[in-house]
Amino acid sequence: MAVTLDQVAEAAGVSKSTASRVLSGSSRVSSQTRRAVQSAAERLGYRPNRIASGLRTRRSNLIGLVITNLVNASFHTITGVLQQRLDECGYQVLLCVTDADPVRERRYLEMLLDHRVDGLIIVGTGDNLATVRQVSEAGIPVVNLMRTPDGAPGDSVMAGDREGAELAVRHLLGLGHRRIAFIGGPAGVDSGRDRHAGFAAALGAAGLEPDPALCARGPYTVPFGAEAALRVMGADDPPTALYSANHEATFGALGALVQLGVRVPEQLSLVCHEEAPWFPYWHPPITVVDNGARDLGELAAEQILRRINNRPHGDEPDPQGVGRLLRVGSRLVIRSSTTGPRHPGPGPTDG
Repeated sequence: MAVTLDQVAEAAGVSKSTASRVLSGSSRVSSQTRRAVQSAAERLGYRPNRIASGLRTRRSNLIGLVITNLVNASFHTITGVLQQRLDECGYQVLLCVTDADPVRERRYLEMLLDHRVDGLIIVGTGDNLATVRQVSEAGIPVVNLMRTPDGAPGDSVMAGDREGAELAVRHLLGLGHRRIAFIGGPAGVDSGRDRHAGFAAALGAAGLEPDPALCARGPYTVPFGAEAALRVMGADDPPTALYSANHEATFGALGALVQLGVRVPEQLSLVCHEEAPWFPYWHPPITVVDNGARDLGELAAEQILRRINNRPHGDEPDPQGVGRLLRVGSRLVIRSSTTGPRHPGPGPTDG
């Protein structure tokens, strides 16, 4: 015989309504009461009727997370943070990894809409705006994470990509580098566009311009990173420093540098955008722009919960249909992969 909610409430020493609030994910209970009810439910083997509950409350307690890949270390960290944070609030995450395939992405979005998820967090390709709008128009809150295509509905939680790129390039310029190569993402994606803009702005402030022979922009893939590193290192006047701003491509670039026998930092100073768990242990440890992946995950979780519960930000109005842009700052973590060039090039041109 199935265990009833009344039995769980009696075992936990609370009312049926309190037990129901705990098991439906309400935050209006004490942590002690929550533990008591959850412990009783687990001990008795209670399994709520999610379909009936959803029909009654119009809540599924499901949040869709659509993400391009888990190769990116930031995406991996963000996914872990979201799953833990949302689980603590009574939600289950439906993880949908698209491999940046627009067809697969659209199929996942339609599935999440059919399941009437309570919210959607998306690191999208930008190719399915019409379907994302359908999700939003169905009353499902949307949070765009790391990328915000033009016209995308919902809120946006973004990294300080341009700021981080400027930090990286200013650091290299301060060490005396003038031949700085750039490997970045495509111009149609926020991070690819903003990091290149920061790269160019920092060079411009020093009286320099990006050298097309030292700039490679392409997809977020390991093979592109390898090809890009070989290309820029094969320039007639090779770089003394490399800013790798395409995180997935970085893994291919590192392999290519090893293949070429390039010594870091003696022959090439290296800065990579976005931290990875093993970057501090690479030989030598890699200087990085840390984009605050954990903070991005926490902020995305907080924002989707605000929207689901229709909670405003403090005293300012925050109607459901008005999207907000929230940004997490970047910081430079200096390690041993950067030093001054062995043969410094000419200084900045006089203004």
